[in-house]
Amino acid sequence: MLRLWFATPLWKRVIAALVLGIATGFIWGPEAESIKWIGDAFVRAIRMLVVPLVFLSLVAGVASIGDLRKLGAVGWRAMLLFVVTGQIAVWLGLGLGTLFAPGSGLDTTALNPGPAPEPATTSAVDMVLSIIPDNPVAVMADGQVLPLIVFALLVGIGIVMAKEDGAPLARLFDSGAVVMQKVTGIVMELTPFGVFALMAWVAGTLGLDALSALGQLVLLNYLGCLLIIGLMYTAIVRGLAKLPVTAFFRGIVDAVAVAYSTASSNAALPVTLRCAQRNLGVSRPTSSFVISLGATINMDGTAMYLGLATIFGAQIFGVDLSFADYLLISVLATVGSVGAAGIPGTGLIMMALVFGAVGVPLETIAFVAGVDRIMDMMRTATNVTGDSAVTVAVATMTGEIDRAEMISADDI
Repeated sequence: MLRLWFATPLWKRVIAALVLGIATGFIWGPEAESIKWIGDAFVRAIRMLVVPLVFLSLVAGVASIGDLRKLGAVGWRAMLLFVVTGQIAVWLGLGLGTLFAPGSGLDTTALNPGPAPEPATTSAVDMVLSIIPDNPVAVMADGQVLPLIVFALLVGIGIVMAKEDGAPLARLFDSGAVVMQKVTGIVMELTPFGVFALMAWVAGTLGLDALSALGQLVLLNYLGCLLIIGLMYTAIVRGLAKLPVTAFFRGIVDAVAVAYSTASSNAALPVTLRCAQRNLGVSRPTSSFVISLGATINMDGTAMYLGLATIFGAQIFGVDLSFADYLLISVLATVGSVGAAGIPGTGLIMMALVFGAVGVPLETIAFVAGVDRIMDMMRTATNVTGDSAVTVAVATMTGEIDRAEMISADDI
């Protein structure tokens, strides 16, 4: 039985747990709350991973640059495009969530998530000062996200500046990031049990209304990703790279297919590199640097989803978000997506990071964990498409692309 369990892909087990949990909730009714503690344990396990995963992943990601000179002609252009597209993506998610309000009208009082937090009243100056950690250890212990990110970025930059002297520490953080990815994999194995318990509780308490809200969230996730690909990336390819849009998408179709089927940017990385070099004519040094960097820090689909999911959670639990909260979400969703390792399921970890900062109950994960794989597939395909679009744009601006190797219109 155990062999069959682990031989079944995790996403299939999660979807089965989702269906079984919903059925159990409908049959059992409000009494299903008696197994909610299993889901609570799963949520606590996710919260446990946030600080070490974000810290180690960010430090390792920055340190992997290896040489600040790489952030010259190629690096600063790639970084600028990654940041700009990430911000556009997260504001798109916030906009879709606010406009369509998938979580509005859902009566969750029976779930008793606790009192909604008061809107933040800190001034702009206090907010700026709060991101500078006066005690990094205390910041980690308290789970303060922004100062943790600032400290992680500074440590990573320090390692790069130290060059050979910083190499041992770079390897240590890289190993730590790999270890945390393995720990994340262990926690993700608990997902079917957490999803079953939480969905039984939600379905037994809220009924069909919860499923309707969840379906709207899935549709908006796909709509957001398609808008990013169809509008933003098309504009980059056509406007900055001056390349035929159809030829571009034909050239990366293999990478997108692998990304969608595996929901893993890391799994798609070798195929993405091959597509950029063979089909799009990007030079090996430029494609290797930009795509590898993008696989680490360019997660537009994830950023969009984090913004959308946060608004969704705020709506279903009646949390009033101020414009300052929107700004905080935009920063955390963009930077948090950098800390999202390129493996399936880590979007759930990043949700805990963003939700906790603006007071959205982590019970929101109960609504999304069961169908996260379905949404993650599209988000990953979006991320890989973005890596390729930025790569051809940077290669065009720096003269590192051979247009003769581009797939011609006759090949399409």
